[in-house]
Amino acid sequence: MQTLRTLAKADADGVLHLDIRVGAPDAEYEVVIVLQPKSAEPRSKMPEELGWPPRFFEETAGAIQDPTFRRHEQGEFEKRIEFE
Repeated sequence: MQTLRTLAKADADGVLHLDIRVGAPDAEYEVVIVLQPKSAEPRSKMPEELGWPPRFFEETAGAIQDPTFRRHEQGEFEKRIEFE
């Protein structure tokens, strides 16, 4: 199975035409289409778009090499009412 993602625009009649090159003539395919209107604002921005240096999180995650570094006690979690 292969997942393809594309951005297409409907014509003046509200019809969306899709041409997908599969490379195998006369072959049968099962096709699943999920239509989702394009939003004006992207769902989430990449870290670089938010001002972080490229690969900042990949290079700093787990990077503390100091053997004297320790995590302090977190204390007791508050008791909550149990649901029945």
